[in-house]
Amino acid sequence: MDSSVYVAGVGAISAIGNNVAEHLQAFKNEKAGMGDVTMLNTIHKGELPVAEVKLSNEELSAMTGLPLRTSRTALLSLVAAKEALSDAAIPNFDSLRTGFVSANSVGGMDKSEDFFVEFLADNSKGKLRNIFDHECGSKTEIVADHLGITDYMTTISTACSSSANAIFYGARLIRNNVLDVVIAGGTDSLTKFTLNGFNTLMILDKHFCKPFDENREGLNLGEGAGYLVLVSDRVAKTLVEDPYCVLSGYNNSNDAYHQTASSPDGTGSYLAMKGALKKAGLEPSDIDYINLHGTGTPNNDSAEGTAIKRIFDPEYPLMSSTKSYTGHTLGASGGIEAVFSVLAIKHHIIYPNLRFETRMSELPFEPETEFLTGQDIKHVMSNSFGFGGNCTSLIFSAI
Repeated sequence: MDSSVYVAGVGAISAIGNNVAEHLQAFKNEKAGMGDVTMLNTIHKGELPVAEVKLSNEELSAMTGLPLRTSRTALLSLVAAKEALSDAAIPNFDSLRTGFVSANSVGGMDKSEDFFVEFLADNSKGKLRNIFDHECGSKTEIVADHLGITDYMTTISTACSSSANAIFYGARLIRNNVLDVVIAGGTDSLTKFTLNGFNTLMILDKHFCKPFDENREGLNLGEGAGYLVLVSDRVAKTLVEDPYCVLSGYNNSNDAYHQTASSPDGTGSYLAMKGALKKAGLEPSDIDYINLHGTGTPNNDSAEGTAIKRIFDPEYPLMSSTKSYTGHTLGASGGIEAVFSVLAIKHHIIYPNLRFETRMSELPFEPETEFLTGQDIKHVMSNSFGFGGNCTSLIFSAI
């Protein structure tokens, strides 16, 4: 029996697009999504750029059919998950064993923040419904219920590797014949807590971020959601359209070096990439493109770059950080960037690393700076490395 896991559908929403088609156009036009804070009520307006989805909660509520009281995290999730499921167009979907594996790191924190503003001013005020769905798992349940998925649902929260882990966990559920179809990925919305927290860590750039540049100064926070529809070989054979590709390799490793910093030698990153290559049965020379984790912080880019040098030297594949477009979407980043990786194979494209100017002094390579078309891309690696050293690499391969 073929144990391959196929990608049948994709969906995404971020600062550069409300659907997959808009993302592709933004990449082609080299249009980044960063700008001044407009949606979030924060003291950092006019000071710290962010990459906001360009839709209000009212507009997202109208798009999804979810009540306006719903957390922005869940609203973003449903937009992308619905697009992915529609894109997959799976025949006899209701008869299949289907799961929803979704990741996030902020849960309903946006609504909790609204509650405490009123409550702290007057402890008889504040709407309790705003904190009822605070925890991360409730976002998964809200979206799964709306999609009609009841066979299996779970939430993964491992910081910035969260939705990459959701994707490969979904693949394992299919490979072990637990489920036939899994909508897997993640979502996160901007909140005051995360913006303040990252600012306290002193890793936010006051200008638009410059991943993998010698003079990089930090990251820009973003928000959004991205999902893949993963299917078994049996389901893939019933699809009207050919699957996009297969998820051929995946690995999660942890260097346990520091709560928020990557190890200087990139041990976790190295082990994740090496393990994913082994799982896929590929050599480093087989990889045609790496979607870098590439946050733009001095520590992260140096660690990831060191690990890439250790594995790929002296021949390097094309690579870039799409966070130069979307900002760092935290728990959603692995899902959004998995969508981008799949699209790179489908459309034979390479994304540019915006604002790159100077090669990092310790590395013998640099990211791609132009939007390339007509590329022969068979294998794409997507890196997602999180706090606590939780590092995951995914590999997508053409069929």
